[in-house]
Amino acid sequence: MSITVKTRKTARLLAWGDAICIVLFAIIGLQSHGEPVSLSGIVRNALPILLVWWLVAPFLRTYTRPTWQNLLYTWAIAVSTGVWLRFMVLQKPFDLGYLVFWAITLGATLVLLLAWRALAIFLVRGKQLGV
Repeated sequence: MSITVKTRKTARLLAWGDAICIVLFAIIGLQSHGEPVSLSGIVRNALPILLVWWLVAPFLRTYTRPTWQNLLYTWAIAVSTGVWLRFMVLQKPFDLGYLVFWAITLGATLVLLLAWRALAIFLVRGKQLGV
């Protein structure tokens, strides 16, 4: 990726987009399980990941130095820890269901985040070129 963040506006754009991807994952998950899309459902599924994401991102310079590597480190740590935190808070067993949920969450959020960041590169470069 290796785009240079010249403004806080670009960093905010990336941060908001990443957060939307995680919330979108939660919404897709609720719908795929036939659950109503509700604030409590989104909070239950997205908030643990978002909390860890916002704690880790400053240390990994996810937005001040937005490289693919920084994004992948943030993703791996935040999603893995967020899923663990979700299971702890909900007092769910750490069994095969945990591993399946963890793997699906990793895969789905990665696809969403990579698609978003590719779009962001296009948008940021287009602005820089005056397109």
